[in-house]
Amino acid sequence: MTIKPLEDRVLVRPVKPEERTRGGIILPDTAQEKSQEGEVVAVGDDESIKVKPGDRVLFAKYSGTEVKIDGVEHLIVNRSDLLAVIERDGVAASS
Repeated sequence: MTIKPLEDRVLVRPVKPEERTRGGIILPDTAQEKSQEGEVVAVGDDESIKVKPGDRVLFAKYSGTEVKIDGVEHLIVNRSDLLAVIERDGVAASS
């Protein structure tokens, strides 16, 4: 199945948050916060969208609509809910 977001929307696959604290304590799923980081899967056709598939992004905490595609959780978010592109060594991070 392929999903193409409309207009200024972006399809993002959230990255699973760390299961351990810095001190090494393993957190159960119920204690973990919802991830605010993800990988862009597809973008709408609005020219104001500055991200592309493969980019790692940060998005607003309670943004987007959850959808399941082939059993995998995704979010459809508005362009305005994207907060930043994650870069490593000056280059956009891709998985």
